[in-house]
Amino acid sequence: MYRKLGMRKDPRRAVLRNMTTSLLREERIETTETRAKEIQRLAEKMITLGKRGDLHARRQALAYLLDESVVKKLFDEIAPKYKERSGGYTRIMKTGYRRGDGAPLALIELV
Repeated sequence: MYRKLGMRKDPRRAVLRNMTTSLLREERIETTETRAKEIQRLAEKMITLGKRGDLHARRQALAYLLDESVVKKLFDEIAPKYKERSGGYTRIMKTGYRRGDGAPLALIELV
């Protein structure tokens, strides 16, 4: 089951696409714990597509990620690093609480 994150479907999908693209571009982002857990699911799927490496996988990644340069980086740099690994490409570390509303923060990064 997925988390709704207090949003309707379209805004939630847009936020997750943006954050997944940012994670693959920057290789590390800070966000709330629940968002990090959702991003982890999607990032793992994108890296698995990158490991497949065929044209159909590249087009599927292009359909989800928002930046072509990130897709190129995914297929050329990120996926080959995990060739021998069968999952667990990301790590979530809890970092504390947000000052304004006390939401638990986490750092999600590529291993």
